[in-house]
Amino acid sequence: MRRFGRTLVTAALAVTVVGGTAGWASGESQSAVTGPPPGTAAWRADTAYGPLPDPATATPYEVARFFAGLDDAARTALVRTHPLVVGNLDGAPVPLRYEANRLAVVATGEARYASLAAPDRRILAFDPRGRGQVAEVFGDLEHAAHVSVIVPGSDNDATSHDARRAPHTGPAGMARALRTATETPLADGPVAGGSVAGGPVAAGPVAAGPVAVIAWTGYTTPVGVGLDAADGRLAAAGALRLARFTAGLDAVGAPDPVLFCHSYGSVVCGLAARHTDAADIVALGSPGMRADTADDLRTGARVWAGRGPSDWIADVPNVSFAGIGHGADPTSAAFGARRVPAADVRGHAGYFTPGTQSLAAFAAIAKGEVR
Repeated sequence: MRRFGRTLVTAALAVTVVGGTAGWASGESQSAVTGPPPGTAAWRADTAYGPLPDPATATPYEVARFFAGLDDAARTALVRTHPLVVGNLDGAPVPLRYEANRLAVVATGEARYASLAAPDRRILAFDPRGRGQVAEVFGDLEHAAHVSVIVPGSDNDATSHDARRAPHTGPAGMARALRTATETPLADGPVAGGSVAGGPVAAGPVAAGPVAVIAWTGYTTPVGVGLDAADGRLAAAGALRLARFTAGLDAVGAPDPVLFCHSYGSVVCGLAARHTDAADIVALGSPGMRADTADDLRTGARVWAGRGPSDWIADVPNVSFAGIGHGADPTSAAFGARRVPAADVRGHAGYFTPGTQSLAAFAAIAKGEVR
């Protein structure tokens, strides 16, 4: 009975914190965008090239085999006729998705998305439903030796994905910073020096080939940090989309990705972990991953965690009760994740700031320099 009483008190504290105290802000409830992309009905009705793979039921591997059997003229025709479907169809060839999404962005006629259609943007997914979702590639995904995926937290969508904000924050800013860091030789430091708290690592020669980084704003994120951010509803919907997205990368021959999961994004990664082929999963500024230990994630990936000393996420109770809260602190010794050094990180969004120990560690992990 005493233990049950403590649980109730802890849960009440969690709800109080989420309700707006201790630095948290209230947020409005969001409806998760799920299901196949807009235009699916017209795609299903198109019989010009035989039965098309159903966006709702076909696996990314079936999609890849379908496109492999088409000639260039048929591929181009499908891109022009069904850009929103092809652009979001995991398993479709990467160049076709870039072109399809450029056309889809232009077709919306909305100024808020216009910058995504610029010739130098590599948009791997674009869904204008709701607040909008987008995935953008930095680097050469088709020839990359290593791939990293940034999974962001609250307050991110297609319009804020690359909005002006503090440098090196937001999905696109984080991705750019990581990509730049992977192009810089790693000096001896907390990772290259041979160990990271919580697990041994060893530095080796830079792995051959470039790194591509994907900013994946591919799910409906919470707005603010209210009840949506305290429960797992949006994270569960996002986990399904993330698992399918990573399967799509595998279907087109991309390397097993490293998932860099910030804040509420780490809840998404925790729920998706067992369904992805990620090589590494890195939780930063995490409120919990809906697991008691790294082993409970049931993944073959190496699991990493880091939190800066001034990150307000430390004030969030690591509880899980009646669907509220995300469980154990991934940076705790009991959780069992490898530790990412973050002693010089400022605030909740400073993990990708150039010169920080955390970004140096991220770059080493992204390049496969630690084992």
